[in-house]
Amino acid sequence: MAFRSRREKLRSILSGGSCVHPGSVYDAISIRIAEDLGFPLGMFGGSVASLAVLGDPDVTLITLTELAEQMRRMSRAAALPVLVDADHGYGNALNVRRTVQELETAGAAGLTIEDTLLPAAFGEAKTQLISLEEGVGKMKAALDGRGDSSLVIMGRTGAASITSIEDAIRRARAYEATGVDALFFTGIKSRAELEAIVAATHLPIVLGGAPDELNGADYLAGQRVRIGLQGHAPIAVAMQAVYETQKALREGVAPKNLKGLPSSDLTGRVMREADAKARGADLLGLKK
Repeated sequence: MAFRSRREKLRSILSGGSCVHPGSVYDAISIRIAEDLGFPLGMFGGSVASLAVLGDPDVTLITLTELAEQMRRMSRAAALPVLVDADHGYGNALNVRRTVQELETAGAAGLTIEDTLLPAAFGEAKTQLISLEEGVGKMKAALDGRGDSSLVIMGRTGAASITSIEDAIRRARAYEATGVDALFFTGIKSRAELEAIVAATHLPIVLGGAPDELNGADYLAGQRVRIGLQGHAPIAVAMQAVYETQKALREGVAPKNLKGLPSSDLTGRVMREADAKARGADLLGLKK
């Protein structure tokens, strides 16, 4: 299949002995830069998807169609494997199944399905979880929806910070038993919690945000953590840069005097200008 090599790269990361940090990607430009800088993997988070596509906060307003289309744009732009935060799968277990089908077709290397109750329940400000039974059903549906066996399916839980570490372990063991490829945890607060999870499970682990004591690469690798997220700073920095540039222009600064403009070399590399010129010469008879 066209995207199998990307998925096999993600599987190689999960089966390796190191912990890697993915680049945060959200559009064609960001994924190309991450690829050029040598990141082994891209992470397409739900919060950055909502921000990049809608300009809205991470409150589950983005639709599956919008998420998959943005993934499709990135798949066209670069060959970097991308792990997609598929949130709750956009509905019940049947919706999860379709979510997997759409993201697989869009070129994702892997995706996560979580057990958070989304959208938030009426009148409930505190984050809630779905039942263990429903969570297991969603993991089974995700696996059933997979057409390419190399697509990575991860079971994700935030129970450690919502209910308890014991509940996180209970859920992780149940999701592991369904046949998912890896376990994704958020809200882990200490080495003791991580080590309890490691002792109770067997699959590769992904950590989504962690305190400083959990940031040592060698330690994480020894605890079966194969991917450690570092947040989504690129889109935040890009937002600030756009603001400062627009503000300067509004205040009368001449375009040639703007700060932070990329070099023509960087712009050309991001646009793959050399490839475009070569195709123009070969296919349109244009002079190089």
